[in-house]
Amino acid sequence: MQSIGAVARSSEMAYGRIKDYVTQTLCLGSRVREGLFFKTENFQKTGSFKFRGATAKLSSLGNEVPVITASSGNHGIACSQAAVTTGHDLTVVLPESVARVKLSKIQSFGVKTILHPGDSGRAERHARTLAEEAGFTYVSPYNDPEIIAGQGTIGIEMLAQLSQVDNVFISLGGGGLVSGVGAVLKIANPKVRIFGVSAIHSAALAASIRAGKIVETEHLETLADGCAGGVDEDALTLPLAATTIDDLIECSEAEITQALCALAWEESLIVEGAAALAYAGYLKQAEELAGQTSVVLLCGGNIDKARLHKILCET
Repeated sequence: MQSIGAVARSSEMAYGRIKDYVTQTLCLGSRVREGLFFKTENFQKTGSFKFRGATAKLSSLGNEVPVITASSGNHGIACSQAAVTTGHDLTVVLPESVARVKLSKIQSFGVKTILHPGDSGRAERHARTLAEEAGFTYVSPYNDPEIIAGQGTIGIEMLAQLSQVDNVFISLGGGGLVSGVGAVLKIANPKVRIFGVSAIHSAALAASIRAGKIVETEHLETLADGCAGGVDEDALTLPLAATTIDDLIECSEAEITQALCALAWEESLIVEGAAALAYAGYLKQAEELAGQTSVVLLCGGNIDKARLHKILCET
């Protein structure tokens, strides 16, 4: 297992490689809540924090190394943009059912795409098989030391932007984000309190942390779809997340929706469901944290316009 100190050092090295390519996103003070800040990765290139990890990974490889990944969402788009930056030959494996708008977005970067029968899980397995058979380097969305280090660069910026950080709220998916950011913050100040926030409908990492091992959980549809899904059996993130997270919070779909609307109407911030999830976690703890400095990490802003319109009009 990597120590959090090793992750923090790797994040420093990764930041040296990627700082000229990523957007140093702002820590914006809340308009309505004293002591609250938003780390706005919704304004990151490709609209998601994933661009940091993808660029960190690809910049650690010689550009003669062909790479492959599988994702029809933020990770696939981030890897495609990163490949343009680093000059890598990238192949993205996608399920045949991928939304045409996402396929078009990924193809717009000039990368190779393969449409594979079945769901996203089968697409990922096919990408891993091709990596083994054809000599590609597979790029995981979270289960990779360089990906984790890239996400940790958010913590480096946060520490430079704020003189005090008492609490940080981070949405939980595969755990790459909380592992990287949490490690950087804990090494700088062990008293920083890290809240890991899960959607009740898909909370595999939280369940695994509680069990002390990877466990299977039921996955239902969630507005925080960027955080949905299971965790790899050999995930590097489980021990790191368990070490860095102080408190686990689970939020309902109603709470995530309320947070999404509050960010739009009260803070003028448009985010995706996975980012609203972190704010939903904060709202459940806000009274307890009065007088302290809290940061909600808004992990992305890529939400379907029609879905957002429907939510905002109905609530």
